[in-house]
Amino acid sequence: MSQQVVAGAQMMCSFGVAPSVLVVPPSGQVMAGGTPAATIMDNKPMANIPPFGMCTSLANPQVASATAAALGVLTPMPCVPAIPAPWVPGSPTVLLGGMPVLNDTCQLMCAFGGVIQINLPGQFTVSVP
Repeated sequence: MSQQVVAGAQMMCSFGVAPSVLVVPPSGQVMAGGTPAATIMDNKPMANIPPFGMCTSLANPQVASATAAALGVLTPMPCVPAIPAPWVPGSPTVLLGGMPVLNDTCQLMCAFGGVIQINLPGQFTVSVP
C-alpha cells in the first residue's frame, strides 16, 4: 500500500535542482498523522507547489533564452512551476471533499516537461490503496 501524502511532504522535479515541500492549507482538512492530508487538487503553483530552485528544462522559455544568449551552454534559470493538471492517478477509493487523496506514487506534470514526484510523504502511519 501507498502512504497518504500530507503537508510538508518532500517533492522533486526531474528538471529542478533542489527539492521542495508540499503546502496544504489546514482549512477544514482531514488530518493524517497529525498533519493536513493532501488531495490530487493540491497542485497550484506557488500556493501548493513552491519552486524547485533552478530549472534546467529547455522547454522553459527563460532557460531557452538564457541558453541561447550563452551560445548554447545550458543556463538554468529560476524555477516557476507551470502545472496544467492535477496529480495523477490519486487514490480513487479514498476521497476527501469529493477528491481522491494524494498518495506517494502520484506524479504531477509540469508544462515545461518536468515530472514532479513525492520523495517523502510527510508521514508514515496512514496508508491508502
